[in-house]
Amino acid sequence: MGKLGRTDIFEAVFWLLIAIIFYAFSFNFNQPIEIYKFGATGWPRVILFLMALVALGNFYHAFSKGSKAQEGRVGAKENDDPIEYTSASQYFKTGMVLILPLLYAVSLKPVGFYSGTPIFIALIMIAWGERRVRFILTNTILIYAILIGLFMLVLNAPLPQGNMSPFYDISAFMLKTKTQLDQMF
Repeated sequence: MGKLGRTDIFEAVFWLLIAIIFYAFSFNFNQPIEIYKFGATGWPRVILFLMALVALGNFYHAFSKGSKAQEGRVGAKENDDPIEYTSASQYFKTGMVLILPLLYAVSLKPVGFYSGTPIFIALIMIAWGERRVRFILTNTILIYAILIGLFMLVLNAPLPQGNMSPFYDISAFMLKTKTQLDQMF
């Protein structure tokens, strides 16, 4: 069994069973959708496949290297120091990290995914303490491009468009561009 412990085996079996059970239940709502060529189960099955892939990768890593903490691993400390809040700004930063996803979720209906997501990505990086403007812009564009590519091109999933004037226009432009791209290929 290599360097595997019981917990490694239990963890892999647990996540694989969840993926298999949810995959089996996905046949209950497997219906065609007019605007989505993969049907109602397309993206849930992709997520389940990725979950199973990560479980198998974690199992392989535990099999080959063991599950003990490794020396020199980034972010790993033996003695975790307790988190201490010494100023109001630290409470504010923590509050922003907790509140921003809620504000983003509430804003999806009026603002839409296409306009709200890049703003959310940038704001969450700022809330985490990042201050380099170039880094924030570069990573916001990269993450946004990956999300647009995943949801619009790979999964062909409809996203919230928003219903406020300038944001709805941006969403309409994105959807029109996608339709033109689909017609080209």
